[in-house]
Amino acid sequence: MASPNEQPRLPKLFEDIAPQEHFTKWVKCWEEKFTPWDRGGPSMALYDLLKENPNGAINLPSAISPKTALVPGCGRGHDVLLLSSFGYNVYGLDVSSQALDAAKENVERVLNEEIYKTEGNKRGTITWICQDFFAEEWKDVRTPFDLIFDYTFFCALPPPMRPAWASKMKSLLGPGGRLVCLEFPSEKRANEPGPPWAAPSTDYLGYVSNPGSQPQADEHGGVIAEKLESPVPSGLKRLLHMKPKRTHESGTKDGRVQDYVSVWAHVSEA
Repeated sequence: MASPNEQPRLPKLFEDIAPQEHFTKWVKCWEEKFTPWDRGGPSMALYDLLKENPNGAINLPSAISPKTALVPGCGRGHDVLLLSSFGYNVYGLDVSSQALDAAKENVERVLNEEIYKTEGNKRGTITWICQDFFAEEWKDVRTPFDLIFDYTFFCALPPPMRPAWASKMKSLLGPGGRLVCLEFPSEKRANEPGPPWAAPSTDYLGYVSNPGSQPQADEHGGVIAEKLESPVPSGLKRLLHMKPKRTHESGTKDGRVQDYVSVWAHVSEA
């Protein structure tokens, strides 16, 4: 989420701040142009997932079956533009209006780069939403979505907000929809300060399988793997879990990929 030289500063900014006040702090970061979490480009792990679609895990859009996608905490919109190039009608959501202004400028600047070129499909539309993700209703936005991509959003939220995150994700995911998570930072310890907060695979399993509930955790808030329960009927089930061939530099160490990609669907449809 942050470059190594700026890593200590980001958790310090959020130290001793109540979870409900975090969004105000993110807005301030954008106002001060302090955005160390920005990767400067789209997720190649997401690109490879959509391009290769292992086990047919993703229901891709087509001319006769258009699909919508959501990127919460979209920042400069790198992944919004990538999903649009695959034909999705994409909604990029951020709590900061400055972030969305930067996203609009970024899209205009990089639209014709090779990574964003379409391959036979029509480019999807892009809609920007300045909105609190947890708001009960979203103005002028039609939900649910066919695909939701989470990267540096789950890990940006303090652990007490994770049950609400999972519940909201579940409610935003439409029939046949897929939640795609790029799990980062997967090897950070739960007792280390954030953001980014530790986000091992067990944490995703614990929260997404039973949205709205708090899984059994240790004294630092890390989900206890041995206490994980099966997905509840109203939850999401993991369809795919893999280590991507490539990812952002922040998700690697000594040339080794640390990130994981997980794909989730409604239990009733899995």
